[in-house]
Amino acid sequence: MEFEIWWLLAFPLFFVLGWLAARVDIKQVMTESRALPNSYFRGLNFLLNEQPDKAIEAFLEVVKLEPETIDLHFALGALFRRRGELDRAIRMHENLLEREGLAEEQRLRAQGELGQDYLKAGLLDRAEEVFGKLLQTPQHGLARTYLLEIYVQEKDWQKAIDAARELEKDTSKPLNADIAHFYCELALLDAAKGNPDAAAAHLQLALATNRQSVRANLMSGDLDAAAGQHEAAIADWRLVETQSSAHMALVVERVLGSYRQLGRIDEGVLWLRALYARHPSQDVFSALYLAVSETEGAIAATQLAREELRRNPSLRTLDRLLEAQLINAEPGERELLQVEKSLVAAHSQRMMRYQCDSCGFKAKQFFWRCPACGRWDSFDPERREGEV
Repeated sequence: MEFEIWWLLAFPLFFVLGWLAARVDIKQVMTESRALPNSYFRGLNFLLNEQPDKAIEAFLEVVKLEPETIDLHFALGALFRRRGELDRAIRMHENLLEREGLAEEQRLRAQGELGQDYLKAGLLDRAEEVFGKLLQTPQHGLARTYLLEIYVQEKDWQKAIDAARELEKDTSKPLNADIAHFYCELALLDAAKGNPDAAAAHLQLALATNRQSVRANLMSGDLDAAAGQHEAAIADWRLVETQSSAHMALVVERVLGSYRQLGRIDEGVLWLRALYARHPSQDVFSALYLAVSETEGAIAATQLAREELRRNPSLRTLDRLLEAQLINAEPGERELLQVEKSLVAAHSQRMMRYQCDSCGFKAKQFFWRCPACGRWDSFDPERREGEV
């Protein structure tokens, strides 16, 4: 019972101490608030009223009146960069670096911000120089991240590979999928120079880095087909299904082309029918329709298109059905069918697009790296009907 009484006596003491602490905090806040210039509060008011331009001018006035507001300098510099006012961002961060007495941590941070300004402005040489100086500092992780981005923009793929491997050590984040793409880019350069052996070697390194590299298998098949080795090409391309069934939309025309070169197109159609049963998509159906039309005739192609239209209605499938019907149409029907097909085909072609899953960018052709946001493997390999 004595223990409980002591606690009851202690409660008022705790309350008084808490009240005194709160008073001290309030006095501190009030003191600091009085020390800030009025332009700081005007800037906050402009921000709350969604007037960013006026807010920036007010905060710039604060910086002039209170040069020691380092954090505000950084905030303004980053804001200028996001708004695309890169000259102002660069000046802000250069002025910080010229300031005497700046703490080492703040100096390194300003260097990193300046490097980002240069990078966004497209001044890659300057950005590379800045981030190169940061490699031996606590900012080395940030520096390697942006150096990798610079090498990718410069298409210096060997440097990109080296930078990515160092970044993996820094962050413990696997970058094997990106590194495999860099090897594929080197293989493309080799192939363009007429050096298929070097290209094949780089593709093997891509697969050794990332066994799930669809692109490496697809490109290996292209090299084999170019060399007339169609059996090997078909084997390479069919491996893609074990990696990503969706990417078979990029492969089917290639496989059929090699079966055709081997004089075994019927075998290719049987394989394509089985593939479509496992992984139906509009691109795979389109290849199947053309192959059936070639090997089995217009009637079989018409039946195939009708069945597909019932299962998965789309403008593209309707276009194929009209195409098949045109072949056997009576002279009096042909003109109207041709008009209908032209309208449907034109609209379907405008709507069919590849799309980036990261930023939503749409394109007529497939990209391994999005031209808009720079992400690798972000494009859906199957075209979709959507708004233009």
